[in-house]
Amino acid sequence: MSSHHIVREKQEPALLIVDLEGFHPENLGQLLEWSPTVIVEENAYDIADSLGIKVDFIVGTPNDHSLQPRTRVIPSEEHAIKNALDYLIQEKYPAVNIITSKPVISDYLPYCEHVNIVILTVKQRIFMVRSGFSKWKAAAEDIEILSDATNLIHTGLNQSSSHAFTTQSDGFYSLRFQEPFIFVAENL
Repeated sequence: MSSHHIVREKQEPALLIVDLEGFHPENLGQLLEWSPTVIVEENAYDIADSLGIKVDFIVGTPNDHSLQPRTRVIPSEEHAIKNALDYLIQEKYPAVNIITSKPVISDYLPYCEHVNIVILTVKQRIFMVRSGFSKWKAAAEDIEILSDATNLIHTGLNQSSSHAFTTQSDGFYSLRFQEPFIFVAENL
């Protein structure tokens, strides 16, 4: 018996590849499984192409690239991430997964009200949460808060340093704070 799933356009998060340095192929495969819209920063295009990834958009000024058929260009001379996120918001994508080895959280702050952003590095999954967030995790998992959180109240976590926590046991942990949102990192 087989199951059939209909995937509507923009139902799955878009995938923005800034770089793939050290990114595990299995994790990449999971992100590509449902055929998301793939946007690749110009410097990562050759690697993505060599891996057989169907690239929908390249961000940059790709004068020296021989592009895949149907790959479109999002022009950008300096701020590829900004231009890619502006495009996704303009086209009303609700979410984007971003692969990068050097995430700069401040680059994403202006976009958090408009698109759900998940940043993936070699070791971490970084995502935005709003106050009242809760999630089930196994015991002894590391959680890092990457933003300043005023009056942070946490349950289900042991604090090991100012921004580092470990889950107390199998079960839910929760976070409450005053800011509209903060960024949290979990190990992959």
